[in-house]
Amino acid sequence: MATIDVHNLRGETVGSFELADEIFAPDSVNEGLVWEAVKHFRAAMRQGTAKTKNRSEVSGSGKKLWKQKGTGRARVGSVRSPIWRHGGTVHGPQPRSYDYAFPRKKVLGALRSALAAKHAEGKLIVVDTLQLAEPKTKLYRAALDILDAKRTVLLVESSQELAVNTILGARNLEQVELLLSTEVHPYDVLRHDRAIFSKSALETLQESLKKSVSKRKLAQIRKAQVA
Repeated sequence: MATIDVHNLRGETVGSFELADEIFAPDSVNEGLVWEAVKHFRAAMRQGTAKTKNRSEVSGSGKKLWKQKGTGRARVGSVRSPIWRHGGTVHGPQPRSYDYAFPRKKVLGALRSALAAKHAEGKLIVVDTLQLAEPKTKLYRAALDILDAKRTVLLVESSQELAVNTILGARNLEQVELLLSTEVHPYDVLRHDRAIFSKSALETLQESLKKSVSKRKLAQIRKAQVA
């Protein structure tokens, strides 16, 4: 079983954390599944507000422009016809939801792969706690710089350990997002350069993800370890 160092917000190593093979095995990254999860997440985030007006919604009189026969011109019933300039649009986009059903097991599988990929890149950081004595943005910025998290950063805390100081101190930092361990999505892990977990948050998330590993996948992992 692999381990990862646990740091404090001063950058000092204060312990270690055991990583479950069911999640952080080197060959456990399923890129296709991660792609599916990200695609679903982005589709669900779409506003779906694009809309065009049909002939019943555009402005214009409903009067017949000229008589049906005898003029030598094509028959026409309304100036709002789609074939006329400023007329309605046929089969144009209407407000809709782009969300679709996506199995929860797939989301959890993609999250396992995203965490394993982040750890393999050396961009997964575990700290003993995300709490500081004072809720000051300057202190959190200094702590992230010490941890070499100078670009986009995902902070993950457990619901039991989340404190007001953490929320107030991190909310004004640019390109820094704070989430609970129960809210993390594969897309959140992938779109940030660094993922910083508190020890309790990673422990909670790891236990949850271990339960979702299928017996078939678990057998494959154990077989690989023996080999």
